[in-house]
Amino acid sequence: MGKVAFIRLAEVINRKQDMRVVSVTVKPTITDCSGTIYFTDLQLQEGAALTGYTPHTEVFLQKFRENGEVKAPVWFNGVVRGEETVILFNLGETSAGLDVHLYPKSDMEGGSVKLAQGVGCQIAVFPNAMNAEDDLALLASTRECTRNGSPEKKEGFYQYSAAWDSKHRVTLAEGKTARVLFELQEMQDERSP
Repeated sequence: MGKVAFIRLAEVINRKQDMRVVSVTVKPTITDCSGTIYFTDLQLQEGAALTGYTPHTEVFLQKFRENGEVKAPVWFNGVVRGEETVILFNLGETSAGLDVHLYPKSDMEGGSVKLAQGVGCQIAVFPNAMNAEDDLALLASTRECTRNGSPEKKEGFYQYSAAWDSKHRVTLAEGKTARVLFELQEMQDERSP
């Protein structure tokens, strides 16, 4: 694997009129290249001076250690019917990517399965219909979404677990049931004392 490099790009956007900006559309265009590029953050700010930034998290995030040993990944599983908020306990020092597996107990219509953080942010919706016992996997660790091991379409975001108690809303069609399995590798900030 090649070395991960963080490159900060800055651009000035001049408004045509002195009015409030309602929306901004960003279209990254890459030509004559090979490899993988991740766009991690977009920051818009008013004024002529740039504020500080933090480099890519890989520079300082490390797997959580107890007594000098890397702590094994943590698993949480359960059964959800209709809509439920699941609370996970992330005992790491900071947020961590979350891998979610969902196994419907009966067929489900497209768009009826949703995952979200807290009260509904960072939502992920699955537009395709699902069959009973499918393995729908939304994997933040590898940045992929699969169903039964094959790529699956999703709309929205990969999930993460906030440090300490992390709330996750699982939404299914009314009366439908699914098994859910959450996995996370607790993390620590190498810069902390």
